[in-house]
Amino acid sequence: MRNGSYARLTDRGSVFINGAEAEAFLQNIITTDMGRVVSSGAGFGALLSPQGKILFDFLVFASEDGFLFDLPRGLVDDFIKRMTLYRLRAKVGIADRSESDQVVAFWGGDVPPAIAGVVAADPRLPALGYRAIVPVGTSLAVPGYDEATEADYHAWRTGLTVPEGGRDFPFGDAFPHDVDMDDLGGLDFRKGCYVGQEIVSRMEHRGTARRRAVAIAGESALPPPGTPIEADGKPLGALGGTAGQAGIGLIRLDRAKRALDQGTPVTAGGVPLSITLPAFAKFDWPGDGGESDA
Repeated sequence: MRNGSYARLTDRGSVFINGAEAEAFLQNIITTDMGRVVSSGAGFGALLSPQGKILFDFLVFASEDGFLFDLPRGLVDDFIKRMTLYRLRAKVGIADRSESDQVVAFWGGDVPPAIAGVVAADPRLPALGYRAIVPVGTSLAVPGYDEATEADYHAWRTGLTVPEGGRDFPFGDAFPHDVDMDDLGGLDFRKGCYVGQEIVSRMEHRGTARRRAVAIAGESALPPPGTPIEADGKPLGALGGTAGQAGIGLIRLDRAKRALDQGTPVTAGGVPLSITLPAFAKFDWPGDGGESDA
């Protein structure tokens, strides 16, 4: 049996939402289909602004008596305030569990981790392995998994080109399609209305998404996140998170395709780059049967 790795994700917090109307409340607010969360155990999604921009991205888990959200720890208070505003008279409880829970990622193993707590396959991509929210103090000595670091986990995620808000793109600036949320199971186009749904649905049905998260490889170590990606001095986008020579870039596909077709070198901070679409991508380069570059 091949051993995998696990890491405590100390930059993640947890929020518990429960109550008689919790599922219906969430169904009307976030991009995730809560019915699938109940049936599969976990989902990926976001809370959007009315203009369709990502304010928070998260994983959400079904537990015995409610739903647990795994999201950036620094945004827990803001998330709770926002959800409380939407709650109105709904019979819903909202509580910060960040001090009593810990978020753990397991990847690269052959078997699900046998650990007490809420555990599910990462709903974004099978190669990401499993995600767990367990009580603080729980032993993480799980058969089949060896301890690793948060940096190891993020290097793995970066190598799979799976973007994460706050690391690969700023909150409040990106549409879900910009960061491939549609291809990672974070959007449901059949569930009905939620905050920002009209704009997101229009982008989907008109095929107007031109900015996308792509895999970046540098000829040497990549510069810091946020460094502009350019071709002949013209902007294509910006770097997200990096791990050595691998990174995630948020770019305009049409501009990048034009540069590649013309043989124009693409760089970030002077480092020559190659750009490829993520292995999971259902979108294509403009003009190759993919999204419009109009």
